[in-house]
Amino acid sequence: MIFTRNIYFFLYRNRRFIITWLIITAAIVLGLYFKINKQIITVTVVIFGIVSNAFAGLAGLIAMIPVVGPLIVKVLSLPIFWLLNAGGYYISVIAIKRGYSRDVINYRIATIIFLVGFAVGFVLAKLV
Repeated sequence: MIFTRNIYFFLYRNRRFIITWLIITAAIVLGLYFKINKQIITVTVVIFGIVSNAFAGLAGLIAMIPVVGPLIVKVLSLPIFWLLNAGGYYISVIAIKRGYSRDVINYRIATIIFLVGFAVGFVLAKLV
């Protein structure tokens, strides 16, 4: 009985966050169903997410995971993490313009693996 009361309390307290993410999910699904340009869907979701603080709510939900959650949010908000990712995109654009589009795929996979390893290493270092 207490468990269902806690679930109800969680849903009641986070109803705005849940409704916002349901709207975002529905917009993505409907956009893909009606074959709307993916860039338009992406820009719309990003603008809506920033205006409605949906991404901050998602970070708060991740931070609620015991022990590891706050560390994940901390590493995702580090400026070096964002700079490394932005540098990867910048180099990808230059490489695509020069005709190395096949190599960019391997490069982006390596960058994503590096950033995930960076995040996992940061979390493990804080836990140890």
